[in-house]
Amino acid sequence: MGRTYIVEETVGQYLSNINLQGKAFVSGLLIGQVSRMLPGGLLVLGVFIITTLEMGNDFQNALRRLVFAMEKSMNKRRLWNFTEEEISERVTLHICSSTKKIFCRTYDIHDPKSSAKPADWKYQNGLSTSWLSLECTVHINIHIPLSTTSVSYTLEKNTKNGLARWAKQIENGVYLINGQVKDEDCDLLEGQKKSSRGNVQATSHSFDVKVLTQLLLNSDRRSTATVQICSGSVNLKGAVKCRAYIHSNKPKVKDAVQAMKRDILNTVADRCEMLFEDLLLNEIPEKKDSEKEFHILPHRVFVPIPGSTVMLCDYKFGDESAEEMRDHFIEMLDHMIQIEDLEIAEEINTACMSYSMNTEASLDNTDDEQPKQPIKATVILKIQQNIGVIAAFAVAVLAAGISFHYFSD
Repeated sequence: MGRTYIVEETVGQYLSNINLQGKAFVSGLLIGQVSRMLPGGLLVLGVFIITTLEMGNDFQNALRRLVFAMEKSMNKRRLWNFTEEEISERVTLHICSSTKKIFCRTYDIHDPKSSAKPADWKYQNGLSTSWLSLECTVHINIHIPLSTTSVSYTLEKNTKNGLARWAKQIENGVYLINGQVKDEDCDLLEGQKKSSRGNVQATSHSFDVKVLTQLLLNSDRRSTATVQICSGSVNLKGAVKCRAYIHSNKPKVKDAVQAMKRDILNTVADRCEMLFEDLLLNEIPEKKDSEKEFHILPHRVFVPIPGSTVMLCDYKFGDESAEEMRDHFIEMLDHMIQIEDLEIAEEINTACMSYSMNTEASLDNTDDEQPKQPIKATVILKIQQNIGVIAAFAVAVLAAGISFHYFSD
C-alpha cells in the first residue's frame, strides 16, 4: 500500500478555488515537515499541477522530472545531509480542473530510476495549529581562508567550502532547550500540561534554544597547523536569529534539535549566497590592494500563515521597502499580506571586503592532513550581520507537516 498524506482542509479549499483562467495548467509546490522561504523543520515535499481534462496525461513525465530536478537544485545549497530514518519519497499531485479528481503519486528521490507509486491524499481539519516553535540566537565568527587550489572557484563556492567546516561545529554542538540538556530520545513535551484530549496546546509552546559549540582545539582529533599565503579571507560575524517548527504529534528532542540545526545552517548559507548574487548582479568592482568595502547581509523576514502557528521566511536587503516585501510575498504565496504582518528583528551588521597580500595561519581539525598549498588572493569579508526576523508565509499546512505555495506558469 502506498503512503497516505493527511492534509489540512484549507489546502483542499484553496486547490478547489484555483481557476485556470484560460491557461492549460497551473502548478505549484507542496511544502511540509529547506529553500529560502522555509524555516527549520519544513521541506518541499513535492509539486502539484492543475490541468484541463484533455491535458491530463501530458504532464506525468514532466512532473517526475520536475520532482528530481527540484531535489537536485535544493541539495546543492544544503550544508547538511538527510538521515537514514527520514522519508526519501516526494509527492506529485495532479488535479483535474473540471472533475476535481485527484491523482497522488510518490517517487523515491534516492533512486533516479524509481517508478511512480500510488498514494492516498486525505483532508482533515485543525492540522495547521498543531505545531511547536523553537527560537534561537546564534553568535557566529567564521574565518575562511581561501587556497590557491581553489582559485578557479567562485567566491560563493569557496565560502560554501569554508562554511562546511563550521557546519561540523553546529552539528556537534550541545543544544539546551529551555535551559536544559535532554536525552535525544526523550519526549520534547515531557512534563508539559495536556488538554482534556490528551494533547499539548501548540499555540502556547515556544521553546528557547541555546547552542554550545566546542572549540576546535578541544577536539580529540589531531590538529595540524597550516601556514597559508593568501591575499585575503572571508570572515562572517554577527548574531543570527533562527526559528524552527516541528509537529506536536509525539515530538522527540532529537527532532527539535535537528530542525534547529538545519535552520542555523540554512540561514547563514542563504544570506551569503544572496549577498554574492547581489554583488554579481550589480557588477560591483573589486577593490585593489588594501582597500575595503562594506556590505550588509540581507535581513530575515517572517510572515504568518493564517490559521496556523507556523511562519515562513524570506530575506530583504536594506534598500528594499516593506511595501516591496509585501508585494513579493503576495506574488509568491498567492495570498493577501498586510505590511503589519511582516515581522523583522534587526541587529547591527556590517560586511567588510578587503584585498591585500597576507599570510594566514589556521588550525585544521584533520587527521594527518598535509599542509595545503599556498593561498591565492581572496577577499576579507567581515560581516556583523543584520538579522531580521520577519515571518514569511501565508498558505495552509498539511498534516505530516505539509503546507504549500503556489505559482503559475
